[in-house]
Amino acid sequence: MTWFKQQEAGILLHCIILPKSSKTQIVGLYGVPQRLKIKVAAPPVDGKANEALIAYLAKCLGIPKKQIRIISGDSGKYKDVLVFGIKESALLQLDKTETASDTRTSTCWPKNSVL
Repeated sequence: MTWFKQQEAGILLHCIILPKSSKTQIVGLYGVPQRLKIKVAAPPVDGKANEALIAYLAKCLGIPKKQIRIISGDSGKYKDVLVFGIKESALLQLDKTETASDTRTSTCWPKNSVL
């Protein structure tokens, strides 16, 4: 199983979230089955980490926040997130590279992260 799955409505992302991190960023892939590991600066209190995750993914994908919904894992670190109205090719925006030396141009990716 990969960290995402194309569905009729859009893409289902399997994520693991690390709230209360020093900054919000995609770390890479984690575990078996694979999940997209994302650090979120917001604390896991009153849904703030979930809101920050949705806002961050919307920014990374260049879509409105209303197109993203957490469908499972609301109160846990393992989350399934449905991104409506996009295709698999849109995920390539998360992994843009500028040169062969793996310099990331996306503000979503730290240098040397692995997808």
